[in-house]
Amino acid sequence: MPTILTINSGSSSIKASLFGADGSRRNFRYEHLADHAPAFDLLMQELRDEQPCLIGHRFVHGGEITEAARCVNDAELARLKSIIHLAPLHLPGNLMGLELCQKRFAAPQIACFDTAFHASMPELARRLPIPASCGLRRYGFHGLNYAHVASVLPEILGAAASGNIVVAHLGSGASLCLLQKLKSADTTMGYTPAGGIVMGTRSGDLDPGVMLELAQRHDPATLRDMVFHRMGLLALSDNESGQMSDLLASPGASAQFAVDYFCRQVCGAIGNLAAKAGGIDALVFTGGIGEHAALIREKICAPLAFLGIRIDNDANQAGLIAINQTGSRPVLIIPADEEAMIHRLCLAFKL
Repeated sequence: MPTILTINSGSSSIKASLFGADGSRRNFRYEHLADHAPAFDLLMQELRDEQPCLIGHRFVHGGEITEAARCVNDAELARLKSIIHLAPLHLPGNLMGLELCQKRFAAPQIACFDTAFHASMPELARRLPIPASCGLRRYGFHGLNYAHVASVLPEILGAAASGNIVVAHLGSGASLCLLQKLKSADTTMGYTPAGGIVMGTRSGDLDPGVMLELAQRHDPATLRDMVFHRMGLLALSDNESGQMSDLLASPGASAQFAVDYFCRQVCGAIGNLAAKAGGIDALVFTGGIGEHAALIREKICAPLAFLGIRIDNDANQAGLIAINQTGSRPVLIIPADEEAMIHRLCLAFKL
């Protein structure tokens, strides 16, 4: 088994793992980043003399391709740079990590794509209600973690894992995915990672008329900055914070409003996906907020008794794997692990 380095550069964090040939794993975490460059420098220092045989990188957007992973040569690097506009908050950091590793290590670089997992979505989920000649569609994101969740669900749920499962990936970026037969059937994010439910600094879906009005008031650069950095929970809390942990700790009314708004949107998204599927067999929380914020899970699940979902308060507070009451549909907490899925893709990659 080769030594593999995995790098997961998110919108506000870098997570890396070094998987040893002996089965060992070392994790490196850098959170709440405004600038990824210093964190990458620190990662290189912490790796010291390690020389991995393969390096796998999370890429939030893969464009039109459906492969889960690709070896990055000059042509693929140029292609990735050409689609930065599809995920401008993420792809520059993804590319920064790749190019830095190219300079540091004489090892193949493997790009692993979040969007690939959603290639299984039917046309009803992929199509946008705009002229087909525009060439735009829904892609979906957080696919590496959804793939990880799908890979461990059979161990937890058995045959029921192949039913209708809603997975809520809740973090600074947030989305939900409907799994059917452990494949993506629908998701909340669309053409870019700015869509779907409200997030830390991203609004999620908006009335197109709102965007037209904002486009009249602001130049393109200002509007782009607003869309990716000044909306979402940050705006709802009157600029107090876009971090859920800060909002939960705050006594301010605006912070509480932002928390309640987020929970209401997630709850509504679960109901939406459940309606499309004709009901759900289990609900899964994952991602930083989904895994660690018991109050958020409680608020989201409170209105969902009509779907057969009732959580056990003690289990929820303890953060157990199963937090549902007896007789409820399963409600699970599964820690996000994109790095494990990147490692798996690298092991399967034929160079």
